[in-house]
This record gives sequence, C-alpha cells and structure tokens, in this order.
Amino acid sequence: MPNEILDSPTTPALASEDVTEVRNLIAAVSQPSATPAASPESQGTRTLFTRRTRSLLGVQVLACGSYVPEQTVTNDDLHDRLGFDPEWIKQRSGIVERRHIADDRATSDLCFEAATRAIRAAKVDPQQIDMLVVGTSTPDFQMPSAACIVQEKLGLDAPAFDVSAACAGFMYAFVTGAQFVATGNANLALVIGADAMSRITDPGDQRTHPLFGDGAGAVLLARGGPHQGLICYQMGSDGSGVQQLVIPHGGSQHRLTEETFANREDCIKMDGRSVFKWAVRMLTDTIELVLEKSGMSPHDVSLYVLHQANIRIIDSAMEQLGVPPEKVFVNLDKYGNTSAGSIPIVLDEAIQAGRINRGDTVMLCGFGAGLTWGTGLFRW
Repeated sequence: MPNEILDSPTTPALASEDVTEVRNLIAAVSQPSATPAASPESQGTRTLFTRRTRSLLGVQVLACGSYVPEQTVTNDDLHDRLGFDPEWIKQRSGIVERRHIADDRATSDLCFEAATRAIRAAKVDPQQIDMLVVGTSTPDFQMPSAACIVQEKLGLDAPAFDVSAACAGFMYAFVTGAQFVATGNANLALVIGADAMSRITDPGDQRTHPLFGDGAGAVLLARGGPHQGLICYQMGSDGSGVQQLVIPHGGSQHRLTEETFANREDCIKMDGRSVFKWAVRMLTDTIELVLEKSGMSPHDVSLYVLHQANIRIIDSAMEQLGVPPEKVFVNLDKYGNTSAGSIPIVLDEAIQAGRINRGDTVMLCGFGAGLTWGTGLFRW
C-alpha cells in the first residue's frame, strides 16, 4: 500500500461491450444498501463493497511468532546510497527504517523463523499441526508454493498451500485456516503472513522503494470456546483496481524480457493518490460495518491491529472513527510496509507488550493490491 503523494500514472483497463454488460448486471442486482468504498476521484475504480459479513466462532489463537531480517536500512542509508530525502519519507509515511532480507535468503526462510517462534510459544509438538497456510505475494518460486517449502523445513505432516492477496494476504490466510479449524477439518492450523518486498521494488523509485520492508508473522489456530474467534468479519475485492497497484511483467500475460527487466517492469508500480484515498475510505467503511453487525462501537474494541502501510492512512481512518491513538498498535516506523507480514508481526509485538489478553476484542484489517481487503473483529 502506498504513500498519499505517490502519483505514478495508471494504465486504464481495456473494457469490451461484454464486460460492460456484465458490470451493469452486477450493479442491477446489488443490494440497495450497498455502500461504495472507493472515492469518486479514484479514476473510475468502483469497489464492490456490499454489506455481506460472516461470523466464525469457536476458534482461538494459541500463540504468535514473528521474525524480521537482521539488516536494518534507515532513511539515512537510503539517502547515502540512493539520494532519497530522509525527512520526506518520514513525514509522508511515518517510516524511519525497514529490514531487508539477505541475498542468500528467501520468503520461506522468513516463514520458518516466524513459525518456529510461534510453535515454541505455544509449546506444541509440530507433528500436531495438520494444516499450513501461507499468505504471500513473494514466494521463493512461481512454482511450487512457499508453503510447501516451509512444510519441508518444519518437518510437518500437513497439507500446505499459499494464498495470494497482497497486503491482505494474512487476513485471507487467517480466515481460511480458521474455517478448517472451526469445521473440525483441522485441529491445529499454522497460518503465516510473509513477504520479501525488497525483492519486488525498484531501488531507483523514491515513491515506492522506501515504503516497503521484509518480515513474517505466524499464528497457531485451534478450537476455542463458543465465544472466541471472529465475532464478525468481511472479506472483499475489487478487480477494477488491478492497475492501481501492479507488477506489470513476469506473469502469464506479459512474460519478462531483457527489455522489460532493464526497465524494472518486474517491480511494483502504484497509483498512490488513488489507492491512498481508497484505503482511508475502505478502512473506515469496513470497520464501521463490522462493528455495526457486532452491535459494538469503536470504543468497545480493546486494540486495533491494522495493516502498517502508511501512518497517514491509519491516522486519517482512526480520526474519522473517533479512535484514540492509544488503542492503535503501530510499528511501521521500524519495519515499513511488510505486506502480508504486517498484521501478524503487530499481533506478536502487541502480545509481547501485554496489549492483548484473553477476552479482549481485537480489530484486524488488511488491505492491498487486487484491490483486496479483509477485516475481522476477533475475541481473544
């Protein structure tokens, strides 16, 4: 997720008559009470934001674990190496430093370290884990999944697969793992959010490279009491915003060539202004909806654990909701935007700081490319 002033141009999506007709049909059957989450200024992007929510109780988080690489890259380091303005970065994003993975390491290594810490904290036998889900946009390879590599490294006897939803990846993986546990199809699910974002940003792009860092977080999910789990949650996506946050080449549509590689078309491209506006509106709307469906007010929430994209996004949304800063856990100043790793890293640090205890209600929200989002009110 980007900075407010990022303004790289967006390439309009091609629309055929058939696509237009389908979109009109979708609009015609949408619920009358649907609330748009995208601003009118978002260059034509419309968000399929409905009032559909779900509940998923009977699940508990046994433990969390997180890991960030040892290499710290400060704003001053970026100034010395690339000529970036340190104060500009801090003022516009709230980021002071971030962590970068070593050249000989990959996303699966981040996952392994975070998972090991979660398993140790839960004091469980790894052989009891019977489900592994990894949310990531930066797997070690296009094929196989990062989860399969992690499964082998941990020595698990469990099915393993990746979920790709960019910065919302952990929330998608979290809900997926919780579904298996709640339905009795898994007893102990290991859910990991991890990304090595330094591998997919252009070091020459001042508007994206300083915003991202590398890291991973993991949670262990098991059956809980009838009142534990996701009191209410919403997952959503808006594919009309694909071009607003995209890696243009390297997939099946545009294979990477020598020319596109030289032009860094295998790196993130963002229309920051539009996504910033969308993120603030989406964050407030989806949290308000989940609270409304739960019969709660913003002040009833014990702690807000939000995707660490940009402090201005967080502050703007929380101000609109009337949430005081002390109820929001923030660590993006230390790590930057770690994408799918963001929320579980915050969870682990919040637990370590004594900010989350049994019985607390924690608001989780991840949002990113796709455009995708996942929001849930979890009773610990």
